[in-house]
Amino acid sequence: METEKFKSLEIAQKNPLSPVFYVYLNRPSHRNALSRDFFTEFPKALASLDQNPNASVIVLAGVGDHFCSGIDIRTLTSTSEESQSSDRGRQSERLRREIKFLQAAVTALEGCRKPVISIIHGACIGGGIDIVTACDVRYCTEDAFFSVKEVDLAITADLGTLQRLPSIIGYGNAVELALTGRRFSGSEAKQLGLVSRVFASKEAMEEGVRLVAEGIAAKSPLAVIGTKAILLKSRDLTLDQGLDFVATWNSSMLLSDDLKEAISSYIQKRKATFSKL
Repeated sequence: METEKFKSLEIAQKNPLSPVFYVYLNRPSHRNALSRDFFTEFPKALASLDQNPNASVIVLAGVGDHFCSGIDIRTLTSTSEESQSSDRGRQSERLRREIKFLQAAVTALEGCRKPVISIIHGACIGGGIDIVTACDVRYCTEDAFFSVKEVDLAITADLGTLQRLPSIIGYGNAVELALTGRRFSGSEAKQLGLVSRVFASKEAMEEGVRLVAEGIAAKSPLAVIGTKAILLKSRDLTLDQGLDFVATWNSSMLLSDDLKEAISSYIQKRKATFSKL
């Protein structure tokens, strides 16, 4: 499968036999600041991997010294300039449409059926927080640092941090970070629950997460995508509604060849082999 070329991203498969694919934010000279190209290309990249039967797990990383320094100031400037109009109503409608376009690029992480793991080193600021909070699992290095920076730029964060971060680290912690815009470390991110583990180095993180990703990719793809879908849907449902939703989901997905293979491999004490999705 030929990989599409992007201006702001790179898609890589480190091992041609591995179902783990890597998406790299690829503007290292700009500390991977999010350009206009990113917001157009990122959903396309995720959709291509979502539909690729050879891809089971996606790892999101940054090229260079930093994960992501936030939205490129030029992207913000162009958004503001494009929204100029003598008609206040039309100006506001155009700006709202533009914000929704930017939001959709981040929400594409949740729309992707396959799990996305973000690995964070260096800076993860502003828009970087928006991105990682929409990922399914997060890891970082000891030297990583984070900031919900928008308030310092006279902006109310609008790409998902204020909606997703409270459910990850708790409402009170999210409010404090969002109002102060303060910088916090990888170890504090672990303490808050923003990341699952902190690694001593970028190299250690890449190897550790490769093993995690390979482990997830070896499981039943129906079970993996179902687990992601149910967890995301259940955020917006009551307990009873969530239980009803998963009952409906499993009534259509549970009786599969994956279930038969999982049971037989367990009994035979061998590694399970599942068909691609």
